[in-house]
Formats: sequence, structure tokens, C-alpha cells
Amino acid sequence: MRGGSVTDGLAVPAVPAVPVGVGSELQSEIEAFLYFEAQLLDDRRFQEWYALFADDLRYWMPTRTNRLRRDLSRENSSRGEMALFDDDKQSLGWRVHQLQTGMHWAEDPPSRTRHLVTNVRATAHDDNAFEVRSNFLCYRNRLEDEVDIWAGQREDILRNVGPRQWQIARRTILLDQNVVLSKNLSVFF
Repeated sequence: MRGGSVTDGLAVPAVPAVPVGVGSELQSEIEAFLYFEAQLLDDRRFQEWYALFADDLRYWMPTRTNRLRRDLSRENSSRGEMALFDDDKQSLGWRVHQLQTGMHWAEDPPSRTRHLVTNVRATAHDDNAFEVRSNFLCYRNRLEDEVDIWAGQREDILRNVGPRQWQIARRTILLDQNVVLSKNLSVFF
């Protein structure tokens, strides 16, 4: 059925077309990059992970609030408002460095994490960059009984900077929870 219809007074929209993304080879390469990134985080190879980011990086996790349907456009904080993370390359580097000093009290002993990435959707952004949306689940265990699970979506701009070489130029992290129940957010997403 191409057009919409009306069934018992309820408007039934037309069947939507699946958005055309990138070719299967490029899709696989982008997925492999995101899986490699997750491996670096889980292996605590933070310096190598940090090297994946472009110099003009914006790494941002807005706060989220519960809103009525009529106000859903204001569910996420805007740029310049309160955010859980709002880093450029330099400030993200400070956080990576702090983890490696051994002086980061929330990460001594270090957490064990598992980053799962799924539902990767990529579309062209410009000549060498792609908009990539993915879902994630991040599990963290610390000490004997501290367990945190975060789920959400990432919206990235990935740049192809060479054969099988990618950089993350933008990352927006949308947690599905509006109240962070964890004692801290000392992990990366």
C-alpha cells in the first residue's frame, strides 16, 4: 500500500521507506571501527581510544528530563545548558590523563566495563564524513557489589582520514535514563 488509509476513524500512514544508508562494505568498516573502539575502552587502552578523536571534537552528553508529549522537543538539554559531559579534545584529554595517574579515586581499583554497540546506521554527511547513529549498552562492575548499566544512543560524525582509518569528530550521547543512579560517570561512552 502506497498511500495512507483510514481504519475505524484512525488514520493509518503509508508504509515508510527504509532510509538508504551506505553500501555494505562501508557499513561493515564503520561497524568494525565502533567495535574496535569498544574493545579499547574495555581493555582500558584509554590513550589509544583518545587518539581516535579529531582535534575539533565535541563530546557531549546532554541531561534529559521527562516531558509531556507536547513538550518532547525539550526533553534534552541544549548546547550551552547543563550537560553530563561537554568536552572538547583538550578537556577529554584531561579526563583520560587523570585515569592514568592513579589519582582518580573513583577508578581505584579500576572498573571493569563491557561496551556493546548495536543498530549501527550510517549515512553520508559530506565528502569524507558520515553521520552514524548506534545504540549502546555499557555495563560496569566495580569493587564487590557496584554494578551500573547504562543504555542509550550515540550520534556520531565519523571522518574517514585514510584507508580503514577513522576519527570521531562529534559524539552526542543520549542516555535512556533521566536520573543517573550511578555514584559517578567515570567511564567513557
